[in-house]
Amino acid sequence: AGQVQEIDNPQLGDAEEDSELAKPGEKEGRRNSMQKQSLVWKNTFWQGDIDSFHDDVIRRHQQFIPFLNPRTPGKLTPYTVVLHGPAGVGKTTLAKKCMLDWTDCNLSPTVRYAFYLSCKELSRMGPCSFAELISKDWPELQDDIPSILAQAQRILFVVDGLDELKVPPGALIQDICGDWEQQKPVPVLLGSLLKRKMLPKATLLVTTRPRALRDLQLLVQQPIYIRVEGFLESDRRAYFLRHFGDEDQAMRAFELMRSNAALFQLGSAPAVCGIVCTTLKLQMEKGEDPAPTCLTSTGLFLRFLCSQFPQGAQLWGALRALSLLAAQGLWAQMSVLHGEDLESAGVQESDLRLFLDRDILRQDRVSKGCYSFIHLSFQQFLTALFYALEKEEEDRDGHAWDIGDVQKLLSREERLKNPDLIQVGRFLFGLANEKRVTELEATFGCRMSPEIKQELLRCKANLHANKPLSMTDLKEVLCCLYESQEEELAKVVVAPLKKISINLTNTSEMMHCSFSLKQCRDLEKVSLQVAKGVFLENYVDFEPDIEFERCTYVTLPSWAQQDLRSLRLWTDFCSLFSSNSNLKFLEVKQSFLSDSSVRILCDHITRSTCHLQKVEIKNVSPDTAYRDFCLAFIGKRTLTHLTLEGHIEWERTMLLLLCDLLRNHKCNLQYLRLGGHCATSEQWVDFFYVLKANQSLRHLHLSASVLLDEGAKLLYKTMTHPKHFLQMLSLENCRLTEASCKDLAAVLVVSQQLTHLCLAKNPIGDTGVKFLCEGLSYPECKLQALVLQQCSITKRGCRYLSEALQEACSLTNLDLSLNQIARGLWILCQALENPNCNLKHLRLKTYETNLEIKKLLEEVKEKNPKLTIDCNASGATAPPCCDFFC
Repeated sequence: AGQVQEIDNPQLGDAEEDSELAKPGEKEGRRNSMQKQSLVWKNTFWQGDIDSFHDDVIRRHQQFIPFLNPRTPGKLTPYTVVLHGPAGVGKTTLAKKCMLDWTDCNLSPTVRYAFYLSCKELSRMGPCSFAELISKDWPELQDDIPSILAQAQRILFVVDGLDELKVPPGALIQDICGDWEQQKPVPVLLGSLLKRKMLPKATLLVTTRPRALRDLQLLVQQPIYIRVEGFLESDRRAYFLRHFGDEDQAMRAFELMRSNAALFQLGSAPAVCGIVCTTLKLQMEKGEDPAPTCLTSTGLFLRFLCSQFPQGAQLWGALRALSLLAAQGLWAQMSVLHGEDLESAGVQESDLRLFLDRDILRQDRVSKGCYSFIHLSFQQFLTALFYALEKEEEDRDGHAWDIGDVQKLLSREERLKNPDLIQVGRFLFGLANEKRVTELEATFGCRMSPEIKQELLRCKANLHANKPLSMTDLKEVLCCLYESQEEELAKVVVAPLKKISINLTNTSEMMHCSFSLKQCRDLEKVSLQVAKGVFLENYVDFEPDIEFERCTYVTLPSWAQQDLRSLRLWTDFCSLFSSNSNLKFLEVKQSFLSDSSVRILCDHITRSTCHLQKVEIKNVSPDTAYRDFCLAFIGKRTLTHLTLEGHIEWERTMLLLLCDLLRNHKCNLQYLRLGGHCATSEQWVDFFYVLKANQSLRHLHLSASVLLDEGAKLLYKTMTHPKHFLQMLSLENCRLTEASCKDLAAVLVVSQQLTHLCLAKNPIGDTGVKFLCEGLSYPECKLQALVLQQCSITKRGCRYLSEALQEACSLTNLDLSLNQIARGLWILCQALENPNCNLKHLRLKTYETNLEIKKLLEEVKEKNPKLTIDCNASGATAPPCCDFFC
């Protein structure tokens, strides 16, 4: 339904009582004139617009339009209402219906006026006065304009299609005026009206596509935004039922459209719903399988176009003229074309007659010289066809059309200026499909360009440029490849990809990834994010009497049917991990999964054909996902690196599963990172005990966990065991104190394996440093890297470290960043200049503003050229502690 957004309470100001300023004869004349206008407006609705479906859509949205339901009887409030939504969902139809209701004599005892300003037409006009602008189509009102404008509170101005107004940036806010008799450029007059400099008490109704909303916000004051959504799912279902007549056929066709999220979204436009119904019904009547047609929008539109004409019709010239007109309009950002546009393209009306007869192209009933396409998406499809058709000599040498080439069409710069080109590029890839080419050539007797595939490959050559694609660019590439349904083309395009990062926000993106990435045999790493709403199982309550696994598809509620479709696509996507032997690294982060989707992914991970070596699971829901992943990793021989981070409420269960993983004779895990756990000391006991028996684990990171001194003591006891193999230990932000460091010092002396230690973000203080330095002072200590970032260390702690470094301890890397060591740096520098100091890398708090310290550090570097001092580790710019281990 229509939705009201950002509704501000407008200042009512001095709303005037309606007063009849006109003389009795003039009043009746104006009423007759407005009734005449109403008849014309009714005739401007497209054929089929005024039926029960459109009436329902209009009524659903009209309830949100406040000026049709005045708050104060007898008064009119100057509202600015903005109807926004995608192309073809009924914004113009709704606006015209509002005009009819506004001027309806039966609804209002006084004469009210409505003026329709089409931005498509305004773009073609030269300078004029505002009075001339609104009376140009109604010369009989010209003498009455002064008295009409004097009653601005009775006037409704509809500004239709603001997104199609072709003006330079800033033109609508410059030189605005309030004089309706003054000659001005049309954009200035329109801007003056929208900013309420002109006729501030008039009511404004603006329609636009979403892309113009940002600019509109700079113009209008206290607007009420209403999103027009066109056909809802229930409307689409009812439309299919009425079109097909047969319920089984209708529901089969409806489900096919719904299986393609992009096509289903387009179906909110009644015209697209009509195209889908017409196409699929014809196929069913012929006994053909309609399923392949709905895989892509290109396939659907191509089949619709070809179904309108008999095969071998030899309509190449007519098709070329239509596609040229579509391309010229799209590049000029025009949905309505005029006679002069046809003339500039060298197109005759006779060339278009076949398409006019079939309602593919439509002629305005009032302005016979105006043409528009059945829907913007079909204009985009025909524009792609313009590029795909083989050009004749007259095309190459004839008219100088303002149409970019393929390279320009697919360039980011042009798409930013004209977003409608994005879908054209996708359709163009769709027309690179060999089967579709054959069908087009057989129907229209045309020849498709043999160079089009090479053109497309050249445009996607930045995949080979050794520079990472942005996620937006990658999604667009994958979308285009899916639209082509050409596996060989996909193989060539994605061949260079070694790693990808993808954020799945809908099922369409899942389909696109599945199709293309299966062809990417050299892919090594996938970083995956799944947005909330892709899977619904854990976020929408099931009906209590429904068993999800057993009920049939048709008995499921709508949301559950959607979830089943998502899971089927997810299954296909996850097969990537068990079919690509080169894929070694999977990262799943910030993801909203479901129980079923996790089980599907884990099923593919456990297969022998899955060769994942490194898996990182970070901040995923539901919590049970971590349990399922742990189960999947038990006995996974190829797995060497595992990260599990996030808020987990069942630590004991997960730790027990990790124990099973580490105990398994097939375990080759070398790196384990656990973060965000709240396990108690007792719950850590079994886990630390298993570490004694495991001979593969070398790196253990327990970050942001409530380990505490008591839990750490259990770990240290394990590390004193002669068979422990840990080389790197990180206990970052585990709430450890100086007491923990006393036990840790003993480990430093006994352990012959531990070379890297991180205690960052633990308040161990100077006393903790003292204990650590006691351990470092023993020649048996092998520690090379020590991270003490943000550990509450002061000057006194620096003294202990200085003494240890001067005694030739094993440390080569030391991180003291984010500590207030102050004058302790001078003490530390004494050790750095000592020849016994083995330190090669020191990380400190930033001292860019302290010239004295900068000079001191420069002197140290001169005396110890082998030492690297990093002073850029402060605040938000501080690098991760784990980087210091490398």
